[in-house]
Amino acid sequence: MTPFERFVALLQAEMTTPPSYGLFHITAFLLTILAAALLVWRFRDAEDKTVRRLLLPAWIVLVALEVYKQLVFSMSVSDGVAEWSYQWYAFPFQFCSSPLYVLPFAVFLKEGRGRDAVMSFLATFSLFGGLAVMIYPGDVFISMIGINIQTMVHHGSQVILGVFIAARYRNRLTWRFAFGGLIPFCILSAVAMGLNLIVPLVLNAAQITDFTFNMFFISHRFPCTLPVLSVIYPLVPYPVFLLIYLVGFTAVAAVIFASERGILALTEKPRRSIKV
Repeated sequence: MTPFERFVALLQAEMTTPPSYGLFHITAFLLTILAAALLVWRFRDAEDKTVRRLLLPAWIVLVALEVYKQLVFSMSVSDGVAEWSYQWYAFPFQFCSSPLYVLPFAVFLKEGRGRDAVMSFLATFSLFGGLAVMIYPGDVFISMIGINIQTMVHHGSQVILGVFIAARYRNRLTWRFAFGGLIPFCILSAVAMGLNLIVPLVLNAAQITDFTFNMFFISHRFPCTLPVLSVIYPLVPYPVFLLIYLVGFTAVAAVIFASERGILALTEKPRRSIKV
């Protein structure tokens, strides 16, 4: 193996696969709650420049961890020989990967409706994605130490940043603000559908047939494995499933937003009421 391959092999150190709500999971969950509380307490009234300075390093960390994930998933070692084979199921464009693509707009866009839409998405849709995995990890835990850390940092960051943005933008939490989050969600979903159509065709043309490529888990070629939706997928025509997926995610994001408004209404002073 080359020095680089030996380095990647070191990054593939293993552990016993953590169970849901085991020590590893609970510790990560508690650290996420603590980090969110501290960030809100310290920066809920921060200037916009400070918010951007907080979001930029968060994005850099998430990108670095994603690069690590792609490397360790792409290399295996057999009898001391490194073998490289890209795992298409790990292509970084799942729903929970959205902060990788959305955060740069939150950092660099000027104030306005476009940035508000991005912030709304992070405080609702993205928060939901991170919270869902933190509450119900499913099969995200494996026997690789680094990947277990990466997935908890990534999804935990979605929760932390979502809660922080909701607190920072508490005086803007109108339903008009919330609806703005639909724009990034629809764009990202459209890109996922496009990838699900094009990438398998390209791979098949290249005579690569042993792969799973199901971005956002909405491909018509592969079953959806998400909780609840995995039951619906085989029971209804694909267009109906897709509609249920899009409406369902939007409805949950609306519940997240309504919960944020409710919490703020209970915690903020009466004179700082939230407008509709």
